Amino acid sequence: MTVRVERSFELPAPPDRVWDFISDPKNRARSISVVNEFVATDPDGRRVTWHVDLPIPLVRRTVQVDTEDVSRRPPEYVKFVGSSKVMEVTGEHTIVETDGGSRLENRFVVDGKFPGVETFFKRNLDDELTNLQRALERDLDRGGA
Repeated sequence: MTVRVERSFELPAPPDRVWDFISDPKNRARSISVVNEFVATDPDGRRVTWHVDLPIPLVRRTVQVDTEDVSRRPPEYVKFVGSSKVMEVTGEHTIVETDGGSRLENRFVVDGKFPGVETFFKRNLDDELTNLQRALERDLDRGGA
């Protein structure tokens, strides 16, 4: 089973500020509640290994998910893919300029390879996007990046 979620949110910031946050794989990893640690694995920072704790009965250890940004079109689009023994994940973020700032359009696909993975993400992927939105809003409030 494949889980797909699409969600957009408006931000009162120009596209380049949204890009500063969303194009950084470490910012995206920090936003995901089940990622307990992450490590950049190349000097450009486009590859990041997530250490994920999935609260599902048959997965009793931290899962390593190797992610990589596979497409970037600054300051409007980034796509990453991640692979592990229990799942494949694809995330896409498109930044659209609006009259009041920007709209961030997000698309995620999770393909579980292990029982319970799809169910977990079906229930929680929308909440994870809310976490991403809140982290981005906090970053913008602080003037981050």
